[in-house]
Amino acid sequence: MPPQIRVIIICMISNPAVFIPTALYGIAGWPLGQTLSPLLHNTGFQILGIPAVYLRWEIPPKSLPAFVETMRLLDIQGASITIPHKVDLMPLLDVVSEQACLAGAVNTVYRDGQNLCGENTDVTGFLCPLSVLDAKKTDVLLLGAGGAARAAAAGLASRRFCRIFIATPSDRSLAAPAKEFGCIPLLWKDRHDIPVHLVVNATPLGMRGKHVDETPYDFKKAVCPQNNQELTAYDIVYNPLETRFLREALTAGRRCISGMDMFLGQGQTQFRLWTGQNLPEDALSALKNALFGTNPFHQRELHAHSDLARH
Repeated sequence: MPPQIRVIIICMISNPAVFIPTALYGIAGWPLGQTLSPLLHNTGFQILGIPAVYLRWEIPPKSLPAFVETMRLLDIQGASITIPHKVDLMPLLDVVSEQACLAGAVNTVYRDGQNLCGENTDVTGFLCPLSVLDAKKTDVLLLGAGGAARAAAAGLASRRFCRIFIATPSDRSLAAPAKEFGCIPLLWKDRHDIPVHLVVNATPLGMRGKHVDETPYDFKKAVCPQNNQELTAYDIVYNPLETRFLREALTAGRRCISGMDMFLGQGQTQFRLWTGQNLPEDALSALKNALFGTNPFHQRELHAHSDLARH
């Protein structure tokens, strides 16, 4: 039995008056590192008076089929899916949305009756802060080829960005996303040689943990476009908020978009799928305070969206 569920049962026995959740949600990944999803969703449940709890589930790849069966058995109502399960989960579900099929990855599971359904809210979340860009005049370099990168490629393609180049450290796994989304594949060693207006980090490099001091791009080596269009760096990593990628981009004079924008956008969409309600502003504030309170990254220099309901 997962330790979180044991704690709930012990609390129920020792004090029947305590909060008793009637619906289980959570996040599944391996390894699961530090995630702020429980803070975001549990705060939303509490404020809105929804008797639910959002837990952490570290699921090794070999246990993914068993995890899906456990979701069915325990009537788990929904889950956030993260590295490395976003692609492998798809054939284990009953229904997968058109958007998830387009992205080739699932980051959200929700219930429709007895069916376990897969959605990709990363696409919506990724596009939230890019609405100010003129897609037809913006060339993009997308770094990475995993589930999050596929969601980014799907979003960029749907908005019809001018040229979308894609590169990954292994130089493998490029053929599928390049073909599916019309991206131009690049060898990793050539990634600095293409002048682009927007560079997107969709790799795990910079994420809190063993890769926290790494970056997939050296802005000092970058060849810049000849026109005067503003240059932008977008890191989908949100923890830490200040990644090396964004620090160096800021020093190079780039406009910076943090992973907070994408994280809040996709989290809002998840919450609506599960509850039919929007995350309250206090839940969004709790998340921002958890990050900004311990690691302020000159918020004036980040492209922030607080009103996510419109997305």
